[in-house]
Amino acid sequence: MTAVHAHVALDGAAGTLRVSGAGLPVVELVRAAGTPADAHVPVGTRKAALLTLTVDGAPAAIRPARGRLLRRSYRVDVRAGGVRYRLVPCSYEESRLSRDGRRIGTLASSGDGRVTDTWEIRPAPLDLAVGTALAAAFGTGAAPWWETLGDVLGELLG
Repeated sequence: MTAVHAHVALDGAAGTLRVSGAGLPVVELVRAAGTPADAHVPVGTRKAALLTLTVDGAPAAIRPARGRLLRRSYRVDVRAGGVRYRLVPCSYEESRLSRDGRRIGTLASSGDGRVTDTWEIRPAPLDLAVGTALAAAFGTGAAPWWETLGDVLGELLG
């Protein structure tokens, strides 16, 4: 069996991401033209109103959470082709991907467009393409809440 590889083209300054590959649906995520980029987010924003997601040319719904204190606040939800996906941090460097509420894999990306994946099940092409796109567009992993709170308090008191 030949492994399927996703090609990731990320341009954070322009706010564009394209994931493609042999046998994969093309996933494109675009930040609204003229909007400033948030340097902490590879695609430049976590505001759903400023993002357009398409999967194989069809519109898909995307809802990134705000990204605050809790790891769960960095989740990204997508509905594509009747399937619900969620990417949520599970460690400092990794995020888990679930499909319709079932964990299917773990992804890691530092925001440079490269994604490392580990699958608990053999991913469908849609799983691989959407998961790779989300990890590349938003990065993966987050510090635990208590560490983040400690950093905030340290800044306030320092």
